[in-house]
Amino acid sequence: MPAEPEFVWKQCLVVRGDLKMSCGKICAQVAHAAIMAYERADQDARKRWSSEGQKKVVLRAKGERDLFELKVLAERAGISTGLVRDAGLTEIPPGSVTALGLGPARSEDLDKITSSLPLL
Repeated sequence: MPAEPEFVWKQCLVVRGDLKMSCGKICAQVAHAAIMAYERADQDARKRWSSEGQKKVVLRAKGERDLFELKVLAERAGISTGLVRDAGLTEIPPGSVTALGLGPARSEDLDKITSSLPLL
């Protein structure tokens, strides 16, 4: 039986739990956050994460303030971020902060910031 792969790198995607968004809307916001954070990551992090299979974890934060606090903590740790503000064309008001992408970065570094958050 093959051994379980060990993921050293991952990306965390955090969505607000206090907004009323459909499943499809949440998926779109998380996708935006993933791309934004990836594009801001350094080339080495992107390459290592990609070579492992691009592990992603989707988490839930209570509200907007939590996303801003996580963003600051990640940036202080040298982790790329992508904060999503919605255009407001469908379900929520324009400019609403909906999601935050973190990394790709080392799993242990992301866990220091996100370990208290529940899975979506």
